[in-house]
Amino acid sequence: MSASSDAPADDAADDAADDAADDAADDAADDAADDAAGAPGETRASAAATDLLGDADLDQAVTRVEQELGRLFARIRIGWREAAATVHPDLQPLGYQVLTSIATGKATSAGAIIERLQTDKSAVSRQVRQLEQLGLVESVPDPQDRRARVLVATDLAQERVALARSRYEGRIGERLRNWTAADLDHFADLLAGLGG
Repeated sequence: MSASSDAPADDAADDAADDAADDAADDAADDAADDAAGAPGETRASAAATDLLGDADLDQAVTRVEQELGRLFARIRIGWREAAATVHPDLQPLGYQVLTSIATGKATSAGAIIERLQTDKSAVSRQVRQLEQLGLVESVPDPQDRRARVLVATDLAQERVALARSRYEGRIGERLRNWTAADLDHFADLLAGLGG
């Protein structure tokens, strides 16, 4: 399928995902503010104990969380696609994730990348090969073990990733600009609890 035939669908998906992310961010901020504004002297733990959901309410809440997370993940995927295109027009979103794993030093071998991204070996091998062909990644001897090799991002890759990250962070920053520090901390805590 050509890039031009994908454009209308991508634009519609971008608009829908933007609206969804805005709604999710606003809802999360409102919920965080409501939690913080509980009765005087009431702690979050005591408020949570009195607000436990019954089975039917829990099912509805889980459904809503799944829907909102789906919308958020759609926005994240769009962000990865845009970031990948900023680095290089031929780079796929998975390639961008592989590259940022290497560039940040969080995963510098194929095995570590597979573990970090929870993807298969052949997909990682293809992405690493493309990154090398684009001049974004090099395989060099491991300074800790000269028999082994590690993947490193080139200066060009570091520059392009920094540009992509600054654009992405700018968009996220605009969405979060009206949140308080307490709202952001609470939201991050909720996400950490859900992911933990």
